[in-house]
Amino acid sequence: MSSEPKDHNVDSTVIAAATAESKRKAEEAKRKAEVKNAKEKETCEKYVRNGLNRNVTVQFLYERLLQLGCSPPENLIRCLDCKDSQRGGGFGAVEEIDVATTGENRKINKDDSCAQTKKDIDALLAKQRDGGAKLKLVPEIYLCQQHLRNETHAQEAMVHELIHAVDMCRTKMDPIKNCIHLACTEIRAENLSGECHWLREVQNGRLMTDIVGHGAKCVKRRAALSVKANPNCANKADEYVDAAFATCYKDTFPFDRHPNLR
Repeated sequence: MSSEPKDHNVDSTVIAAATAESKRKAEEAKRKAEVKNAKEKETCEKYVRNGLNRNVTVQFLYERLLQLGCSPPENLIRCLDCKDSQRGGGFGAVEEIDVATTGENRKINKDDSCAQTKKDIDALLAKQRDGGAKLKLVPEIYLCQQHLRNETHAQEAMVHELIHAVDMCRTKMDPIKNCIHLACTEIRAENLSGECHWLREVQNGRLMTDIVGHGAKCVKRRAALSVKANPNCANKADEYVDAAFATCYKDTFPFDRHPNLR
């Protein structure tokens, strides 16, 4: 028995139509993502401007940086698309100084600050241990524009990261290699930013069963998570936080008292 011949023209037409539709959908998805990204960036930058112009705590920390002799660069705080990263923001990016060749800094792409992964940092730390490079933390603040819930969230993140900036300015802090330094500045930032206010905990889905003392527990938990992000410190993050906690939790510099106590 002979089968009917296939209509190759029909097959190619169907394939071409399917390909065109797939391409159209991909371009539409890309366009929507670009529009969404632009809107998120615009909103984030508005939050930053309002923080710099209206938030007394943000303004106070900027003034203290100047008094300490550290002039913040014009674009110290930037809004970035942090891709798949779930963080709300961050302070600094690890920059490599290649001592094996020219000794010049290997500059990072400004838009890649929030894209440094644990694997990236592990590789840089390994290179430093082998003597091929020295590392330094570039003082810059970024907010992950797609993860900001509202203006309050954005400005609490700004205060958090500005506390790190103050700590780097006033001390010879080395949060890359010294895990106690890292734990201390994370404890201070979590404590002084307002991110562990009991209302924030409830908003973040944590049921409060012990209002008294919740702040210290929240600060410890969040600080340990931040310390674990440093491969040098990850294995003993809780121990480093415990070791630094008593001293750093009560350190309210540059405030005379905790800024959230009325």
